[in-house]
Amino acid sequence: MSEADDRVRGDLDAPDDRSRRPDWFHRGHPVFFPLAGFFTGMVSVIVIPGLYAAIIKWVAGYQRVEELFPFVLLMFVVPLGLLVPQHTRRFGRYMLLGMVTTVVVVVGVGVAVVWFLLSKDT
Repeated sequence: MSEADDRVRGDLDAPDDRSRRPDWFHRGHPVFFPLAGFFTGMVSVIVIPGLYAAIIKWVAGYQRVEELFPFVLLMFVVPLGLLVPQHTRRFGRYMLLGMVTTVVVVVGVGVAVVWFLLSKDT
């Protein structure tokens, strides 16, 4: 057999095999769950309120959206529920961190923009 056939089958010698994946590769990278949790929290804070309002407006009308919109805060129950079981605790912590960080950044930027516009106006 040729060397190319050996590469296709995966029969390379250990010193020549520079592309060999680490032992943890198939079980999950150590930073996969923190990154996935953080970005899941970030996306959920951005997407869920808009979808919630759009669906309620489509089903029940604009007036009902104003009455029911505070219930969107129940989305924070999901990461809190993930903190309870041991095997989802790490993901839940980072999801909550992503949600809180996104809210803080959005509110902070909004306050800074309003302050800048009001101070520029006078």
